[in-house]
Amino acid sequence: MALVPLRLLLDHAAENGYGIPAFNVNNLEQVQAIMEAADETDSPVILQASRGARNYAGEIFLRHLILAATETYPHIPVVMHQDHGNAPDTCYSAAINGFTSVMMDGSLEADAKTPASYEYNVAVTKQVVNFAHSVGVSVEGELGCLGSLETGKGEAEDGHGFEGELSKDMLLTDPAEAADFVAKTKCDALAIAIGTSHGAYKFTRKPTGEVLAISRIAEIHKAIPNTHLVMHGSSSVPQEWLEMINKHGGSIPETYGVPVEEIQEGIRNGVRKVNIDTDNRLAFTAAVREAAMADPANFDPRHFNKPARKYMKQVCLDRYQQFWAAGNASKIKQASITHYAGLYAKGALDPKAAVAA
Repeated sequence: MALVPLRLLLDHAAENGYGIPAFNVNNLEQVQAIMEAADETDSPVILQASRGARNYAGEIFLRHLILAATETYPHIPVVMHQDHGNAPDTCYSAAINGFTSVMMDGSLEADAKTPASYEYNVAVTKQVVNFAHSVGVSVEGELGCLGSLETGKGEAEDGHGFEGELSKDMLLTDPAEAADFVAKTKCDALAIAIGTSHGAYKFTRKPTGEVLAISRIAEIHKAIPNTHLVMHGSSSVPQEWLEMINKHGGSIPETYGVPVEEIQEGIRNGVRKVNIDTDNRLAFTAAVREAAMADPANFDPRHFNKPARKYMKQVCLDRYQQFWAAGNASKIKQASITHYAGLYAKGALDPKAAVAA
């Protein structure tokens, strides 16, 4: 089977009460690690690429890496997702290049730095939805800006994000506004702001409700119970990888990520897609540093890449099991974006309003 739309996987996850880790990729070893873990755990897969990843790997190389994954593991449903599209043109080019899902991040303007107005966000997201749904491609929107409730500042990663002070209402998605946003845009999934951020430096201490508003997820889910929620910046920053990196010449200061148990609480309250990049980066870096120190004379790239793939695979195995995605790939009846274009055209996948209690 070829690639499948995101909506297919998220609908199944919602029906069966699990979440799906969405792993960022830009090279061979990342794709192999993710797919090997998915194969061993029978888990559905979301492979996503940022604009930076598309530029780094090259459109054709990246597309064929992911197509190779579907050919090697045809029994596993795989989504190819554009992460943080900064403008409609980015999303259009992704769809043209074979992506089966796109994210229109209208929380920021096209420069990917300036916080946008609500009206702008609605307009550009709706524009992307109208095009993408016509060809069966799923759309993720975003409401609220990623950033730290601890510092009150936004963050930038891979060239995307606001750097500077943000008000608390910009750092937390409003449930009522979320309902209005979904009704107006008809997006398939909504990334929400709850105090998470990209990169390894999320929290200076183990996060509590003051800096990680997991309870806000339940409020949003109550307002839009039929819309799939997405957690961005959800790497857990395992301390063992930090210790290994620093033991072998690294210098990463004390930092903490989003605890797995908090992500699990989010999944219980409507989160279906959980974005993870940093954890695999840390695992890769730990492996390379360990291998280099173990054999300083070795110059074969495979000496470094093989343990890197092994360590990233362990991260993926853990997340598939911890998010309860394991055991579900074989239960999903795969379908093409052409099939989904027909469903969108008939209105069969339009958002359903919450039913008053």
